[in-house]
Amino acid sequence: MRISVVMPAKNEAEGLRKTLPRLRELQPGAEIVVVDDGSIDDTAAVAAEYGARVVQAPYSMGNGAAIKRGARAAVGEVLVFMDADGQHDPANIEALLERLRAGYDMAVGARDASGQASRSRGAANGFYNRLASWMTGHRIADLTSGFRAVRADRFREFLHLLPNGFSYPTTCTMAFFRSAYPVAYVPIPVAQRIGKSHIRPMRDGIRFLLIIFKIATLYSPLKLFLPVAFAFFGIGLTYYGWTFASAGRFTNMSTLLFSASVIIFLIGLISEQITNLTYRRDG
Repeated sequence: MRISVVMPAKNEAEGLRKTLPRLRELQPGAEIVVVDDGSIDDTAAVAAEYGARVVQAPYSMGNGAAIKRGARAAVGEVLVFMDADGQHDPANIEALLERLRAGYDMAVGARDASGQASRSRGAANGFYNRLASWMTGHRIADLTSGFRAVRADRFREFLHLLPNGFSYPTTCTMAFFRSAYPVAYVPIPVAQRIGKSHIRPMRDGIRFLLIIFKIATLYSPLKLFLPVAFAFFGIGLTYYGWTFASAGRFTNMSTLLFSASVIIFLIGLISEQITNLTYRRDG
């Protein structure tokens, strides 16, 4: 298998100086694609110095956009995505590739608690993992890990779904499960990153909250809409029982709650059909 290692990088010159020599040593035949996401340091120069193919953006477009640009530029049959900040050890690439050789379409490096940037990030990621596991019916060990190996043709099917921001691993994982492409998780250690993180807790915390709803609507909308519809119906039925027993009448609020439950259910059905069309393959 021809392997392409895609590394999104924004102001990661120091991280590349550490990662690229080791990557060259352990994967000498791999194509290395460094996507310079509008860096203002020597990221592009350092990448070129170590023989990487540099794909440059004139301004920062986001981590997901860098992944998409790198995936389009890479020529390998297998794409390995890893961070350029020194957190991911190139020695673990072989373990991911071994899972692909065993028949999986994607292998993901799963971090343990020590690999999380902070306790709050670890707790948030744990919540995402449990939610995604419930949605898919499969155990998801690390939904947001950016260290993964995928079959290139499978991954490119979903480029149009991937966001330009930080939630590309979430979308990618859910898309693979939705399309019945087997996914494996490989436990990996994660080192302390070199340089400053580009994630801002306040701004990206709200963005990650929206990921929760995206997970549900991307994979199986009815799993989100159906419980909400039943909840509105149950509240409406309870309220009707109380008003009938106390005042002997059917109120406008009960009508509103019953109507809302029906509308939410119908929206869920429509969303389910749209999701089916999104994953439809023509060839």
